[in-house]
Amino acid sequence: MAAPPRVVSLAPHLAELACEAGACGQLVGVVEYTDAPAAAAALPKVGNAWAVNLEVLLSLRPDRVLLWDGGTPAATGQRLRDLGLAVLPVRVQTLDDIGRALEQIGTALGTPQPAQRAAQTYRERLGALRARYRDRPRLRAFYQIETRPAYSIGRTSPLHEALALCGADNVFADLPTVAGPVSTEAVLAARPEVVVHTSEENAAEIERYWAPFARLPAARHRVVVDANLLTRQSPRVLEGIEQLCRGLDAVRASRASR
Repeated sequence: MAAPPRVVSLAPHLAELACEAGACGQLVGVVEYTDAPAAAAALPKVGNAWAVNLEVLLSLRPDRVLLWDGGTPAATGQRLRDLGLAVLPVRVQTLDDIGRALEQIGTALGTPQPAQRAAQTYRERLGALRARYRDRPRLRAFYQIETRPAYSIGRTSPLHEALALCGADNVFADLPTVAGPVSTEAVLAARPEVVVHTSEENAAEIERYWAPFARLPAARHRVVVDANLLTRQSPRVLEGIEQLCRGLDAVRASRASR
């Protein structure tokens, strides 16, 4: 029987997907910011998602390299192929893609059955969340990143889909890019009812940003979500979405009681 392939993951979420797919024991290297599960987080680091240390990677003698399709630089992928390494590009753009990615990785790494079980569990949890929040009263939401300038997200961001699932309308859905800067005038003109940001943001800076507009609904209603959950393209994203949905429900309850 052939030995299981030795695998290097070039994005934190790919390591999580590999472990969920039953192939955690095959991982021999990961990139920085891989923090879950613990077994993957403890592995040697081969750089980060955008800059790979090829010397370290090659020293791990991988049989397969998991690439972040849409994130890993194209030149890195081509260099690995030129070196004779087998690469597996994995693309995750939507919540539904996570289930497909689990199955793709499981098939490629020889763990199809645990991968299929993980994908089924993920789809059931995602379906339950969609059903639970389908009929919530809509809220106009501003997903805020930084303050000088502020940035927000367009409809092609996975975070847009998370907002929609929880019953929130992204006020900057029409941004032409995944994310981009938005002026204060544009934010005020969009009339958001709630501000959503992650725990990575500087809360004091966001307070200062909204202080001149204290009478507006968005200045009074804020939802803070764990960035390490909501922005991770793995089954853990569902925990972040649950946080987001609960936070938006609290805003709805607060508005109803006024």
